[in-house]
Amino acid sequence: MESPSNIVEIRRVSKCYHRGDLVVPVLTDITFDIARGEFLAIMGPSGSGKSTLLNLMAGIDRLDTGSILVDDTDITTLSETELASWRSSSVGFIFQFYNLIPVLTAFENVELPLHLTGLSKKERREHVEAALRMVSLTERMDHSPSQLSGGEQQRVAIARAIVTDPLILVADEPTGDLDRKSAADVLDLMERLNRELNKTIIMVTHDPHAAGRAHLIRHLEKGEFIP
Repeated sequence: MESPSNIVEIRRVSKCYHRGDLVVPVLTDITFDIARGEFLAIMGPSGSGKSTLLNLMAGIDRLDTGSILVDDTDITTLSETELASWRSSSVGFIFQFYNLIPVLTAFENVELPLHLTGLSKKERREHVEAALRMVSLTERMDHSPSQLSGGEQQRVAIARAIVTDPLILVADEPTGDLDRKSAADVLDLMERLNRELNKTIIMVTHDPHAAGRAHLIRHLEKGEFIP
């Protein structure tokens, strides 16, 4: 059976946050699809709901109303335990500040998500080495994060994100803490993952240079997409 053309289907999603008695609407009746193999950039001012939308798609946050299907799984119906299991196998996370464990080597950081799988130690090593090869860091695998540049740390984080072969990669301001050259290297790598591995990438960014690498740019303002 052919895979559906859309890997993410979002239907009438709304989300509010509560601050005491105050209800703050963040997303309002959002409906859109993301095609399999897409490289999508979501742009918008601070407070527009970009990161909230990304977190909902990644199963980090819960919506108030609506539904989100990822590869035909309605993640809004999953229990917390089911959602945690789904996240670990289906979503690769790339953050602005890398979120590496400082006491672990690059290899050990990339290996972390694989401890939640049934892979043997030998299989884990093969997966980690393949991921580090993809990001051109094989020779740095025994270094700790403090021994790596910002760009190298982000490439380790990307290797960690792809090591489980996830359905989608979600990137929240992945170049926000990098100099221009390191940012360009990271974006080159993300383009390769999209082109060569057909990875679906959903990137939130303020940076028009970063957004320009995506196939499609959507603009979010006050919790709604604008034309």
